[in-house]
Amino acid sequence: MTELGMGADLLRLVGGVFWLVVFGALLAAYFLPKNRRNRVIAVSTVLVLFAAFPGRWAWNDFQVQRDYRARLADATARFNERCKTAGEKIHKTVEGVEGVMLLKLRPTNYNAYDQKAVDPYGHDFDWEKTDSYIGTFLWGRDEKGFLVEKTPANKPGYRYAEAIDPKDGKRYRYTAYMGIRPEHVGKTHSESFLLRREPSPGPQPRYGVTYDDITTPEERALWIAGSSLRVIDTETNEVIAERIGYMIDFALGNKGGFRQPWTFAQRREGWSCPQHIVSAQTRTFVEKILKIKEQ
Repeated sequence: MTELGMGADLLRLVGGVFWLVVFGALLAAYFLPKNRRNRVIAVSTVLVLFAAFPGRWAWNDFQVQRDYRARLADATARFNERCKTAGEKIHKTVEGVEGVMLLKLRPTNYNAYDQKAVDPYGHDFDWEKTDSYIGTFLWGRDEKGFLVEKTPANKPGYRYAEAIDPKDGKRYRYTAYMGIRPEHVGKTHSESFLLRREPSPGPQPRYGVTYDDITTPEERALWIAGSSLRVIDTETNEVIAERIGYMIDFALGNKGGFRQPWTFAQRREGWSCPQHIVSAQTRTFVEKILKIKEQ
């Protein structure tokens, strides 16, 4: 019963305790009665009383395993079918792009334990701070091509990213700089990668980035998550590139041992299509289409 994780261990523990109780009761039924007749009655009574319990336990265990295997088979079939439509479609690339418009920001309350979490496939950072998502578009790349929070880097990120603040409905421009956080002024000289936010000085960037959770309720009930990531020409409303991805937790949401179902699914090979890139996947895809202007 390894499929059930801690649940299987618990069942085995309960089963072991049960048989110890049965054994103890049989010993008592055999040795405590004063004569053979009472001994036979006592032992028979213990056997009759306890005989039903192993049968019921075995039947319940069989049903749990049967239901699990049926759900897993259904989930696997659905996931494999969805993967036939997954992948990247790039219709057009654009050179010399300085900034992007983030048409939809990531939620700040993402929970990897939550079966109904928004777009688990598209999640690739800790979104407790909205700036984390915005900042990934401004990071540069080091000599090995890895994204790094420093300026300047070997290769630059986008010069700016813009987004509408849902609290006031206004559009803001975000740029990056190295500086000391306000709470650290006078306490330390160490600099950090920071974002400067100011009202947008002009028209919004022509090219926008957005995403959608495309999971159906039936798929999510089987721990399948679908994601659409699109790059849009906002002047023509043309979708110039799209990535469709799916992910499944083959353990069907098992949380044993503090296991985070969606995080675990992200990191296992073969549990997503295309294979999930844990770090900055959105930026990595967008950069294929909107080529960053060298500075």
